[in-house]
Amino acid sequence: MYTQFKNHLLSTIAEITEAGLYKNERIIVSPQGAEIELNTGHKVLNFCANNYLGLSNNQKLVDAAKEALHSHGYGMSSVRFICGTTDLHKELERKIAGFFGTEDTILYAACFDANGGVFEPLLSEDDAIISDALNHASIIDGVRLCKAQRYRYANADMADLEKQLQQAMQQRFRLIVTDGVFSMDGNVAPVDRIAALAEKYDAMVMIDESHSAGVVGRTGRGVTELFNLQGRIEIITGTLGKAFGGAIGGFTTGKKEIIELLRQRSRPYLFSNSIPPLVAAAGIRMIDMMTETNELQDKLHRNSEYFIERMTSLGFDIKPTKSAICAVMLYDARLSQEFAAGLLDEGIYVTGFYYPVVPKGEARIRVQLSSGHETAHLDKAIGAFEKIGRKLGVLK
Repeated sequence: MYTQFKNHLLSTIAEITEAGLYKNERIIVSPQGAEIELNTGHKVLNFCANNYLGLSNNQKLVDAAKEALHSHGYGMSSVRFICGTTDLHKELERKIAGFFGTEDTILYAACFDANGGVFEPLLSEDDAIISDALNHASIIDGVRLCKAQRYRYANADMADLEKQLQQAMQQRFRLIVTDGVFSMDGNVAPVDRIAALAEKYDAMVMIDESHSAGVVGRTGRGVTELFNLQGRIEIITGTLGKAFGGAIGGFTTGKKEIIELLRQRSRPYLFSNSIPPLVAAAGIRMIDMMTETNELQDKLHRNSEYFIERMTSLGFDIKPTKSAICAVMLYDARLSQEFAAGLLDEGIYVTGFYYPVVPKGEARIRVQLSSGHETAHLDKAIGAFEKIGRKLGVLK
């Protein structure tokens, strides 16, 4: 049987390659940062990491992790309710709740687990989930695991959301779900208007802050800070793997009764190991740093505004964005790979995004800005984009 299946797999892989959709992995041999080294010996500027605040190799976080490695060991070898809970896990949960202005927090191995484990314990076939069409794959998969009735509205389209809410009025409980910042386009969800519709139609709201926490809002507390809604959103999910240090770990934070029930019934929490204590310790230090100063967020905002303004003035087709994500639209999958390869030759590390990561015909290069970037880094990237853009006919 496997011989037949193997041939089927090889045929599928060949089709992916022929369509220009095959994904290759580059190998980094240095710490993550604005400047990285590849196993080819190339030293390049990294513009495609989720390292928004430049904390992935921050010495204060490294030191906190080292201290916890000595005091609490390497791993827990257990789930939380058996023997996988340390004082560091509980302190990080308190810190996250305080940061977002919520009542309680539960940690997961990743935000994919947080989103995968949030819907099924809370909602049944009597209830409704109303989800943005461009929500992250983890939200889509989490919704599939739940028996609630499913409604979908066009990205950030409030008229369509209201229409879906009207149709969902027959269900018992209604939950609107949205990314705070949509990872492929970089646009910010209109959470103020979502919250207003939720109140009008007696619904709850869930926000995935993975690409907005640490980035959006004056002090980086995400879209709830941006729209002055802190403490008013029922469920927030997020990650420690992007702006918050870039390691691993996710969380759900929100109303205490919701968090309490998730501790009892959320399957990824009940059946997955605790995050390592060293990750929890670094997360605690990260929250403290973000509370002490706004320096990193301010620099990120300056970098983002500078890069997007310069790229737009050159004539690149840039998706509207208020985040640290700059989607340079190329539309053709092969072109996006050729463009990324050309940029790598110029010392700029980016990745072409194409189907199935984005819809067919929507290929792009997603540039992600960081507090770790200096103005010279930004200028070099802009110059490389201009050079390759003219070479490949993207710029006239």
